[in-house]
Amino acid sequence: MREKSLKEAVLWDAAEDKKVRCKLCNWRCLIDEGKLGRCCVRKNIDGTLYSLTYDKVCSANPDPIEKKPLFHFQPGSRSFSIATMGCNFRCEFCQNWQISQAAVEDGRIDGQAISPERIVETAVGGGCKSIAYTYTEPTIFMELCNDCGRLAKKQGLTNVFVSNGFMTREAIDFAGDWLNGINVDLKSFSEDYYKRLCKARLQPVLDTISYIAKETNIWLEVTTLLVPGENDSDDELKKLADFIVSRAGADVPWHISRFHPQYKYLDSGPTPVSSLERAEEIGKAAGLHYVYLGNVPGAKSESTFCYNCGRVLIERVGYHISANHITNSCCPDCGTKIAGFEL
Repeated sequence: MREKSLKEAVLWDAAEDKKVRCKLCNWRCLIDEGKLGRCCVRKNIDGTLYSLTYDKVCSANPDPIEKKPLFHFQPGSRSFSIATMGCNFRCEFCQNWQISQAAVEDGRIDGQAISPERIVETAVGGGCKSIAYTYTEPTIFMELCNDCGRLAKKQGLTNVFVSNGFMTREAIDFAGDWLNGINVDLKSFSEDYYKRLCKARLQPVLDTISYIAKETNIWLEVTTLLVPGENDSDDELKKLADFIVSRAGADVPWHISRFHPQYKYLDSGPTPVSSLERAEEIGKAAGLHYVYLGNVPGAKSESTFCYNCGRVLIERVGYHISANHITNSCCPDCGTKIAGFEL
């Protein structure tokens, strides 16, 4: 008898000798019978791929949507945020390593059995406008995301991902019917950085950002954690900002977040605020309309400004919105259209 938490996976193909090919993320793991994929939460059992985490929710909290961060998506609303264990990256500075890396490091998959129906019911009852699949990489618990997402849509809720962007095009298309917004971590513009600090690759993330921006109706925002001495050179930041403008669009918000030592990356101090401000200037010089600083409570650059006339449009302190002056998705002073989802 199979464990209750086992659910047949989506997006996989059978291969020879009872092997299976997972098509959720760009590792595209070829998994032998009885073995796990790179994420350590998807297993080949007798030639069928199963999710090991479907009903094992390890975190569930109502959050401000700004915490994702999503600043141009239903601003001021709450999002019911859920996660299961596991990840397809190995970031040395992961802030949620206790749940993202436990399955990798010691095979532990903890969580409480919560049905999609119960998740959606809790979100609605808590006054949330969306469900966020976050804290760990949502791609690898796509089965739960899909079932929740479809139910949430029927109840008038939206759905958002907070993702490392390593999903396949097939996975994006699979979620396209119910996924409304996504924040993608663009951790660096260096292949060496991705390989050394994340045990991953850069190009699939760039492809994901470009595909979502140009080929889907999913609202997109991008976040970069600025790690001192690693991804904060002027040259790299200019390349990164230029990529967002040219391949995603000037209206895509770029969140530049302050690093604090976490997990295995403990030898560096926090990012100097001056480095964040320099990155902001580079982003604006590249032509980005909306650049924000994160993990710097009280900074002027937490708020949204009209890129045309400079009028403050959404006033923020941390995750709290004190005022939203946007009128019919436009600046009330000059009439410039402000990009976003239900502003």
